[in-house]
Amino acid sequence: MEIGLPHLLFVSTALFFIGAYGFLTRRNMITMLMAVELMLNAVNINFVAFNKYLWGGKLDGVFFTIFIIAIAAAETAVAIAIIIHIYRDHSNIDVEDADSLKF
Repeated sequence: MEIGLPHLLFVSTALFFIGAYGFLTRRNMITMLMAVELMLNAVNINFVAFNKYLWGGKLDGVFFTIFIIAIAAAETAVAIAIIIHIYRDHSNIDVEDADSLKF
């Protein structure tokens, strides 16, 4: 059985909505960051799948994927630095306690 475009789109859609659910329901900033990364990886799967099945000879989807991976790495580094700073100042990184996180 060959893995086709509908299979990859189903996996990508599932990953995206799992990430969206995790972002909207979790209170911890680290978990929310992981959910955003999961959504970005779902977009990467879409880019690579459409590149392979619709435009097989071009590499545009792969270039976009590499660009998104680089941006996600920079975003993660900055977000973790901010989260560590907030934790050091307030000893708490829960989003529910945002009133205590004011600077």
